[in-house]
Amino acid sequence: MTERIYNFSAGPAVLPVPVLEQARDEMLSLPGVGMSVMEISHRSKTFDEIIAGAEGGMRELMGIPENYRVLFLQGGASLQFSMVPMNLLTDGASADYVITGSWGKKALKEAKKVGATNVAADLADSRYTRTPEPHELKLDGGAAYVHITSNETIEGVEWKDEPQVGDVPLVCDASSDIMSRPVDVSKYALIYAGAQKNLGPSGLTVVIIREDLPPRAPEGLPTMLDYRTHAENRSLYNTPNTWGIYILNLVCKWARERGGLEAIYKENQEKARLIYDAIDATDFYRGHAAPESRSLMNVTWRLPTEELEKQFVKEATAAKLDGLKGHRSVGGIRASIYNAFPREGCEALVSFMREFERKNG
Repeated sequence: MTERIYNFSAGPAVLPVPVLEQARDEMLSLPGVGMSVMEISHRSKTFDEIIAGAEGGMRELMGIPENYRVLFLQGGASLQFSMVPMNLLTDGASADYVITGSWGKKALKEAKKVGATNVAADLADSRYTRTPEPHELKLDGGAAYVHITSNETIEGVEWKDEPQVGDVPLVCDASSDIMSRPVDVSKYALIYAGAQKNLGPSGLTVVIIREDLPPRAPEGLPTMLDYRTHAENRSLYNTPNTWGIYILNLVCKWARERGGLEAIYKENQEKARLIYDAIDATDFYRGHAAPESRSLMNVTWRLPTEELEKQFVKEATAAKLDGLKGHRSVGGIRASIYNAFPREGCEALVSFMREFERKNG
């Protein structure tokens, strides 16, 4: 099959077509180099320019202050579940975790293996349909850090504003909504994200960390799990994911050409509104997330029965609307519509939803 279908997968997710086309054209040989980016030395002048372009692109798009380091690591966000507490959760301290869904629970599980934790809020009673109100947060003013997941991919719940944590460092797993909207990076001490939603291919992880944090890490950490190693060596202590960084550089160029994060945010709002309006227009579809906490990246909903949900996914796939099956842990339907997902795909899904209801409602 050479025709592209609409890919609603939660990740690895859709990439911008212009990025894929340029990567295809340069796969065998980078211009003027005679080798693929997957063959060149990570210490070459050519790759220096690529990694500097990727970092510069993120700094420009996100407005990352000068006193933050941008690290390109591996291991996915799941490794950061361990690296964050290993580096920041010092002896005698405790870390606050705000649980708004499945990924927050996994982050907490790993942190407990490293040190003391406090659950500042757990929205399980709401079936993870929303983020907490300020009065629901039981924060420790002396915590080593506060951890949130800005967008829960599985439940489709997204923070609209950061929690107020005072002087405590705020740490955020932004894997599924990074660069989807403007964010004041200075409000965070550390932001981490797997690349495979909005930034590039799987296998690359980005960590944005305030430069005063790595020196706080305890001595004796494994070399590759110590933020100091990567900060001091510009992410080149060992061979990084050269292909992933190359694609990230191209994605940043694409995002700038789209008008930056303000323009991308507007597009994301419009795309999500199309689907949420279709859900709200009928009792046949029931949205999972509370309206005030709805994700712009992952739209989740249910149908009257599981049998109808299975039929919906099967028929949608046949109609070239792929990846709509909800996560195995919660079921239902999930449409992941990251930055590169086209508006036309959302319109096609809405049209399918209306026809499916007409036949089965």
